[in-house]
Amino acid sequence: MKKILVIHGPNLNLLGEREPGIYGDRSIDALNSSLIDLARELGVECEIFHSNHEGAIIDKLHSARKTHCGVVINAGAYTHYSYAIRDAIAAIKIPCIEVHISNVFARDEFRSTSVIAPVCLGSISGLGFQSYYLALRALAETE
Repeated sequence: MKKILVIHGPNLNLLGEREPGIYGDRSIDALNSSLIDLARELGVECEIFHSNHEGAIIDKLHSARKTHCGVVINAGAYTHYSYAIRDAIAAIKIPCIEVHISNVFARDEFRSTSVIAPVCLGSISGLGFQSYYLALRALAETE
């Protein structure tokens, strides 16, 4: 069975509390539960990981290279400046899809630059939790 890793980066543990006008009022637990349900429907296994720490995200990406067929990653603010996460994604050689709940291009100017996008299979933003669902579906269907 395919195994897909979902990584939530910094501050995503505060979903439902943090800026609900931007990120909505649903919690990370609600998101995780719906991702696991969708994975089951798609016939894949979904592992979920959250960290506010750059090194922990890098370590998880490194370990995924031997156990997972793809990664859905919301790197949060690391998206815009973490060359270390970018290099980890490039190094693991499994497809990664960058996701964002909000439309990063309609927000602060610095958010419109992603240093990880060039090494990802694709990027999905602005669709709320659907961004994650679409990425999970795409990876489940990727050969």
